Amino acid sequence: MEFEQKAEEKKMSMSKNIARLAVTAGLTAALSFGGVMAPVTMAFAEGTPVATTNGNVTINDDDYAGTTYKGIKIFSATVTQDQTSTDVWDFTDEKTLSDIKWASDEVRDAVKNVFAGNAYANKPENDDAQAWAEFIKEQAGSDNVSEGAKVNADNKLNVIAEKLINTKGLVWEDLANQQTKKLDAGYWLFVTNQPCSTKDNNKTNGNVDAFTSPIFTIVGGADVKAEPKKSVPNVTKAVKDDALNSTFGDFLNPNKAADSAMDDWVDYKLAGTVASNINTYSTYTYTFTDTLPKSMTPKFKDDGTTPDVTVKIGGTEVKNGYNAGYDDGTLTVSFPNLKGCKGEGDTAILLNSNSEVTVEYQAKLDSSKIFDKGKIKEEFKDMVGKAQINKVTLTYSNNPHDESATGTTVEHPAYDYTYGIDVTKVGSDNKDKGLAGVEFTLQEQGDDGSYIKADGTKAKDSEQAKLTTDADGKINVVGLDEGTYVLTEVKPAPGYNNSHSDGITFTITRGTLPADDTTVVNPGCTPAPGTDTNLVKVANTKTEAADGKVHLTVIDKKGSNLPLTGLNGVTFTWIAGGAVLVIGVAHLIRSRKQAEESEQE
Repeated sequence: MEFEQKAEEKKMSMSKNIARLAVTAGLTAALSFGGVMAPVTMAFAEGTPVATTNGNVTINDDDYAGTTYKGIKIFSATVTQDQTSTDVWDFTDEKTLSDIKWASDEVRDAVKNVFAGNAYANKPENDDAQAWAEFIKEQAGSDNVSEGAKVNADNKLNVIAEKLINTKGLVWEDLANQQTKKLDAGYWLFVTNQPCSTKDNNKTNGNVDAFTSPIFTIVGGADVKAEPKKSVPNVTKAVKDDALNSTFGDFLNPNKAADSAMDDWVDYKLAGTVASNINTYSTYTYTFTDTLPKSMTPKFKDDGTTPDVTVKIGGTEVKNGYNAGYDDGTLTVSFPNLKGCKGEGDTAILLNSNSEVTVEYQAKLDSSKIFDKGKIKEEFKDMVGKAQINKVTLTYSNNPHDESATGTTVEHPAYDYTYGIDVTKVGSDNKDKGLAGVEFTLQEQGDDGSYIKADGTKAKDSEQAKLTTDADGKINVVGLDEGTYVLTEVKPAPGYNNSHSDGITFTITRGTLPADDTTVVNPGCTPAPGTDTNLVKVANTKTEAADGKVHLTVIDKKGSNLPLTGLNGVTFTWIAGGAVLVIGVAHLIRSRKQAEESEQE
């Protein structure tokens, strides 16, 4: 009878152990790497089960070497995994947790506080770690179905991570990037401790770091080699050249340089990416800060103060959810919550890790800023042929568990160039001396209704745009775009023929852009076919000083002298007549004097 009783007790004990193993297997599926919810399965791979009480952890972030991480243990446990041979783990075999316990009372209280209230069915009534592990698995659900998954903002795994991060007094383990550390076995949470903040520690275009989505994993058995679940937003700026069929390019290869004329609108495009773990964020702030050079002004809406921008997310135009402003050369487009933007008809806009946010607007080289009473201001006297630099940065939420935390990319530039012409007018008889007072007009080919003034602006009346050579025989025009122009002489110097009344046609082309953005470059110049090169000479840009201008020498032929006859007789007659006139005047003066003396007597 005693033997039967002992047998029955042993049988009951085995049943309890089997039940415990079944619960453990379910927990293993729930607490797989990164919070991934895998199907509850039993692994029957060949190998020997080995129980462990510690394990190695490494977090690899190749792009941001300066980033550090921290980890906290939620549950302590014995972790068992098969080995195919000594120290060789069977990675097809799931890790099994047994003897699950809370890591600390403080962790237990923080986790339990996430589920405070009566809204949760099946919530454990006591502090049993095993029961709470099963409950957490149930509440996390199955929306994370792969090792690379990033938990959503409202997922309970993310809420637990946020609660632990914001609970004071908890003890975390520090972990440097690419450092391997031996930690106690159990269920762990790893998050970013300090993101990379310097360009020297960054290998991806200089943009600063962002916090990872929480990493939940089992430590023990095979080494944990985790990769942060994040991507850092980046920004580019593109400019559309007005050449035929020009485009902005794409995000990876934006068109960064264009040419423009004075007061002509130029199209710009800002483009930014979002964090790959954007679903981890409940609120995602996002701001473009675009700095224009002092020489430029953006286009405004009818109110005259709001920049005229077109904003899109993934190609869908945003109608509300952003603010656009301009102040002292800085254009900003800010989104208090990018996830809350709405399109036409107040419809929600799909936003995911692949979304691209764009802002398009126009700006111009502003003659009213550059010139004062027709003269170029001192601060702009060297702008011709020099890059007018536009720079954009992107500021974004970078910590899913701290709405006030932001990161900012480095500046990304785009460049606008404008050119000029320097014309020297000389005569065929003396090419070293300039001819003053010669008048010209300048037009862009095909634009018969407008004339270009010396400041690059246009006028309908040719008289208002007349270009007159100075004492050195020079005229200068700035603010020209690439293109074909016609320079027409309308009034030659006295004694010279108008050799260019039909116009001089020439084409300005962009010069070779330098590696830096401070060097002044000269544009190229090509006279039209048939141009008389004896009368129009283009300076060699390689020998000219770099001033951003095309240098032309325009030559007029000296007027002709026709043959004259009888010049000596004519001259003698003038001399004789002059002599008679002098004698007559002298005689008149002498007679008047004699008369005055007689009266006095």
